[in-house]
Amino acid sequence: MLDKKTKEKVIKKYRVHDTDTGSPQVQIAILTEEIKQLTEHLKQHKHDYSSRRGLLKKVSERRKLLKYLQKENSDQFKELAEKLKLRIAQKLQAEEDEEKAKEKKYIVASEDEDETLEVDPKEAEDKK
Repeated sequence: MLDKKTKEKVIKKYRVHDTDTGSPQVQIAILTEEIKQLTEHLKQHKHDYSSRRGLLKKVSERRKLLKYLQKENSDQFKELAEKLKLRIAQKLQAEEDEEKAKEKKYIVASEDEDETLEVDPKEAEDKK
């Protein structure tokens, strides 16, 4: 459980507007902070199974909120995931880099010859 000062800091840092306390971004940030605290607690108290259950609930709730935010506003989702340094942000960045690499190395087979040419995707569509 977060103390009042820590919670207020998190809200101020991640709020969307001045009176925001319940947007998905704020809820995700608060859950992330609680998850960090519970993780530290469980490192010291390995047999505290009720706290472990609470941690799993918080992780599940955060995952649901992240899915919602990604569906509603993918730009804010990416920004928040990078700010909070979530693993999902690293996965998304890797996927984006992979897509960009595929676009750059778009290979089109030449119709009159058996060789392959590297062509820009826009040029390939113009040829069709």
